[in-house]
Amino acid sequence: MRTLASMLWVCAAGAASAAPDAAIVTAPAPSPVEIFAAREIRRYVYLRTGELLPIRPRRAEPGASLVIAIGRDRRGRLESQEYAIGGGRVGRGTIVWAGGGSDKATLYAAYRLVERLGVRFYLHGDTIPDGKIPLDFSGVNESARPLFELRGIQPFHDFPEGPDWWDVDDYKAYLGQLPKLRMNFFGLHTYPEGGPNAEPTVWIGLPSEVEADGRVRASYPSSYQNTLRGNWGYAPKKTSEFAFGTSALFESDGFGNDVMRGFCPQPDAAADCDEVFHRAAAALAQAFGFARRLGVRTCAGTETPLTIPARVKERIKAMGKDPADPAVLREMYEGMFARISKAYPLDYYWFWTPEGWTWSGVKEDAVKKTIDDMMTAIAAAKTVGAPFRLATCGWVLGPQSDRSLFDKILPEGMAVSCINRAVGHDPVEPGFANVGDRPKWAIPWLEDDPALTSPQLWVGRMRRDAADSLRYKCTGLMGIHWRTRVLAPNVAALARAAWDQSGWGDAEADETGPAGGQVAEFAASAFADTEDDPLYRTVRYNMTAYRFTLPNGTYAVTLRFCEPHYAEAGKRVFGVKLEGAQVLDKLDVFAKVGKDRALDFTFKDVKVEDGRLDIDFIHQVEFPCIAAIAVEGPAATKKVNCGGPAYKDYAADAPASTGHRPSEDFYRDWARAEFGAEASDDIAKLFARIDGRLPRPSDWVDGPGGIRPDDRPWEEVRKEYAFVETLAAFAARIRTKGDRDRFAYWLDTFRYMRAMGEVRCIWAAYNKAFEAVKAEKEEARRKAIARDKALPIRKDLVRAVGDVYVHLIATISNPGELGTLANWEQHILPGLIEKPGAELATALGESLPAEAMLAKEYAGPPRVIVPTVRTSVEEGGMLTPRVLILSAKPVREAALSWRAMGEGEFTSVPLAHVTRGVHTVRFPEGGAKGEAIEYRIRVAFEGGEVVHFPATAPEGNQTVVILPKEAEG
Repeated sequence: MRTLASMLWVCAAGAASAAPDAAIVTAPAPSPVEIFAAREIRRYVYLRTGELLPIRPRRAEPGASLVIAIGRDRRGRLESQEYAIGGGRVGRGTIVWAGGGSDKATLYAAYRLVERLGVRFYLHGDTIPDGKIPLDFSGVNESARPLFELRGIQPFHDFPEGPDWWDVDDYKAYLGQLPKLRMNFFGLHTYPEGGPNAEPTVWIGLPSEVEADGRVRASYPSSYQNTLRGNWGYAPKKTSEFAFGTSALFESDGFGNDVMRGFCPQPDAAADCDEVFHRAAAALAQAFGFARRLGVRTCAGTETPLTIPARVKERIKAMGKDPADPAVLREMYEGMFARISKAYPLDYYWFWTPEGWTWSGVKEDAVKKTIDDMMTAIAAAKTVGAPFRLATCGWVLGPQSDRSLFDKILPEGMAVSCINRAVGHDPVEPGFANVGDRPKWAIPWLEDDPALTSPQLWVGRMRRDAADSLRYKCTGLMGIHWRTRVLAPNVAALARAAWDQSGWGDAEADETGPAGGQVAEFAASAFADTEDDPLYRTVRYNMTAYRFTLPNGTYAVTLRFCEPHYAEAGKRVFGVKLEGAQVLDKLDVFAKVGKDRALDFTFKDVKVEDGRLDIDFIHQVEFPCIAAIAVEGPAATKKVNCGGPAYKDYAADAPASTGHRPSEDFYRDWARAEFGAEASDDIAKLFARIDGRLPRPSDWVDGPGGIRPDDRPWEEVRKEYAFVETLAAFAARIRTKGDRDRFAYWLDTFRYMRAMGEVRCIWAAYNKAFEAVKAEKEEARRKAIARDKALPIRKDLVRAVGDVYVHLIATISNPGELGTLANWEQHILPGLIEKPGAELATALGESLPAEAMLAKEYAGPPRVIVPTVRTSVEEGGMLTPRVLILSAKPVREAALSWRAMGEGEFTSVPLAHVTRGVHTVRFPEGGAKGEAIEYRIRVAFEGGEVVHFPATAPEGNQTVVILPKEAEG
């Protein structure tokens, strides 16, 4: 490691003294980011050891028993994203160094160094174990470069659980975590007008409508999700109508992010429309400017072909121009790109291909329109000298006919990317393997939106997707998501897999059998053109492949198809590849033979040379579907009844292969940091067991995260949630404040999910009882059935929903979880509680009793929530956290106390009451100065109960490091 020291600017002479102190030293003329990296080390050393180390320039360092040297490699021996950390004895002292090939890599080095102290980083914030430990970096010796050039996140707009409810501080909070995760990419998608509504992330218009400062002179209605806007299955609803006292968490009936303040549900007046775009641009300017300082690249974009908003079309026509004219389209892109160049910094602009390309047929003229649109945009970007690169993205990499089509047409160096199909349940797009030498970014789903109100643990799947992305030689690895804290393991697993896949990524996972898909059985007793009807009564559909492990050799492959569902041509069209060679294209079984008729194809001389036969299905229109497969050769024979049981010499279909990688090693490290050493190994085993196997009580029901009635008895269903009590049993082994707080979060998360499962079962029972009410014609008997049968179940349902809220409220700690609450209020409760309640009251002929209605007041333990927690702030900036107080008892005193980190007395600042349970506070007075500050919030309630934020206060406080200003000029 002496060689490493020589690579940096560090001189060993500064560590020769036997002085008892320790210090952090920087380069003689450090950059602001190098200073920030030194301050970050100082912060985490203080939090873990209690020692507050000085930061000094190297030339001023008088000698210390321990020197922690931080700075970028000034000799050019480390690559831009490569970092190194190490340590050793120098004279009578010890030196530890951390550096990188650039400022951003130096940040990576700093964060990797402090991870040696037990600190762990996640998208929602830091995990700092309680208790103090000795300052010991012995054995540190590590250097690394990433497996992917770009690594990051793609938070998706459109639901309150995601960035639609982020303010500037939220953006900066999450962007500030990305370098800690050694990530460097942040991308946003923009929905067009009518899809369902225009979003103000990207403005669409002409160059003449853009001011020099990026403000626009004309625009159109646009909005982010808010509680007064109804779409995606969310009904408009005032927050003052929210149940169980949760209205206290919102300062207004029309709640959204700061961009929408005063303009909910959506502006209409011209000046108001313009103001929303101005606010959105100002927010992105601050957020993306902050990202750039930390080495995080940013991206935004629109769908292609471009949707021109109605009001923009009207203005174009009023100018005597045709909105359909390609020249006008080019002018539009010139206006959009010129405005971005003036309004906010951006590194990439991407074009999202049509969502319908995922599952429906793509006609050649539609593909041509998309290509023409992108070519027009490329020319426009060149004309205006756009200071960002272009890329593609979308729900698929390319059209069904050729997923890698764009590689053949787009300019060299333009990136191509896509999210995984089947809302992430399909693996990474195999078409990446056919893309040549250009940037290509895989974007797995960190969660799926159908189950958006449920926890989703996908560490094994993230590892699978990262391994596939590396195998396809992708240069980028990002994750699409909405929420943050409940996804902490998923995000961390993806981030780590972008740097290191040793141990679990060296060998391919066993993928024998079907890759994805669902099975179905059909009632037809006889199928024409076959004597083996049972083979065709069951099918697997929507799979991407079948894999068979076989000895190398030559085989005959028979694929048996039927069309058991559709009764017209053109409804299901797909292709098939054998060992990468296309053998069927645009297969429409109905068009060839009709419904319920066998259609078999045999392909001889199929060569297997790598020990595995790959049968890949190409989605062209709707979902591929297959009834049976037979593989026969001199070395082996394998036959499978797709979707069905064993039949003759055909084996039963195997469960769909997930290809998920092992996860217990990840959870062992995660659980130790989250919950302490006493129970971490047992908790890790539990989480590894449920990873990718959690129940899914929510699904897409006219929108994300809805629930449906479950006809099964709860006594049967609750067995699926046995792991919840297994986890609860570990509570007695969780020792410290911070560990208990984090444990309670996960236990309440799973208890919340279990309560959802019970609600579904009771709902089904209620619906059955109310059907009897509706079936009764005689009024008196109908009232009696409603009173004696339906009303008691309704009361039980209300009780179960109350249990959901107890645990949901206990997990709320950030904007995404406030969004989950809004989902319940605006999406789930209208169909579960509100409409059925009105129907039952009508059947009874009277109002429902109180125990059959959701409570309006909060009756739980007091909660103090800071939904946005910044861990860094720019020099001179102010911290203005929102503080949400939820309590059945009045607040007696609420104050924030702060000081320079580790130094002096605390200054107390009273919280300012805004409205309801919402408070705010501004500190430090005069703006952030110095190196770091620490703070805590104390709220005392009538009756004497006191609640602190963070949960570890007053012993362990929240800390904020100051990011120095950039040098002028």
